[in-house]
Amino acid sequence: MHELGVVFYVVRDVKKVSDENNVEKVASVTLQIGEVSGILHDYLIDCWNWARKKEPVMAEAELLIEPIEAVSFCEDCGREYPTVRYKKVCPHCGGEHTFLRRGNEFLIKEIAVY
Repeated sequence: MHELGVVFYVVRDVKKVSDENNVEKVASVTLQIGEVSGILHDYLIDCWNWARKKEPVMAEAELLIEPIEAVSFCEDCGREYPTVRYKKVCPHCGGEHTFLRRGNEFLIKEIAVY
């Protein structure tokens, strides 16, 4: 379960930003998470709900998740396609010279404060 480790890094970064900006209370944290990042949202939320209580500035902070669709690019035909549905084989031309263009990101998008 690497979600707990990920949450520790998010908490650390949010606390650092809060300290630098004299924030007394964080309302929410919005994460953008790629659908092939390997992060399980339910586990992440459980870990968040435990870890946020350890930092007074974040004790009531809600975790919001914005999924990022995984999209691959085919070098054979130059088109994009949904990665999860078609994996490494392009549905347009059947080519296998593909690579992931987006969908494995894990980003802190926004920190909302009171």
